Order: sequence, then C-alpha cells, then structure tokens
Amino acid sequence: MEKPDQLRELFRMQKALNERIGVRTDGMSEADQTKWILNYCRAMTQEIAELTDSVPWKWWAKYQKFDAQNARVEVVDLFHFLISLAQVLGLSADDVFAAYVKKNEVNFKRQESGYTVKDESDNKHI
Repeated sequence: MEKPDQLRELFRMQKALNERIGVRTDGMSEADQTKWILNYCRAMTQEIAELTDSVPWKWWAKYQKFDAQNARVEVVDLFHFLISLAQVLGLSADDVFAAYVKKNEVNFKRQESGYTVKDESDNKHI
C-alpha cells in the first residue's frame, strides 16, 4: 500500500478538525479571514511561549529541566495552527510546498550574495 502524501494528509486532517470545531475556511469573508488570522497568530504565540518554557531559559533558576517530549508536542501544536492559518489564506498543501521551494531558493541566493541589504523585491514571484 502506498503511503499518502504526508503534507496533504496533514492539511486534510486539520480541515476536518477545524470543521468539527466550527471553523470553515472555504469562502470566508475578509472580516472572518482577519479574525481567524489574528486568532491563529495569537494561538501560535502562546504555543511558542509553551515551547520556550520546555527549555531551561531562566539562567537564574536552577530548578528547570529540558522537557524534550513537551517541546515536541508544542511543535506539533504549532503545526496545527500554522496549517489552519494557511487554510484561512486559501493555501493548499501544494501551494505551501511550491511557495516553500521558491522561498528556500531566495534564502539560498541571499546567503550566497551576503544578504547585506534587505530587499523584498526578490519575494514578489512567490
């Protein structure tokens, strides 16, 4: 049996979960898009804070320990919200993959050139 495309499967699963919760991204109005972009950005901010708390970042506190298992869970939580955000913006798994490939190319070119000047014009084709 052939393995399903993993990124597409994540997008399918997230859409199903969001619809179960009552969030339907297909045909969202601009007002709803704005609302959900902000909701997901806030949620991701909280997940990043939880990820940060999984590592001993308080140099003055001796009680902290690295919690790799929780850090992995927080990264997965971030994926849930990031995929939801992509879906609000009308991006499919294929769209994200294609944009990632193009942006990765831009990032490599920036590194090769020394990236001494910020110029967003190299992103226009993405």
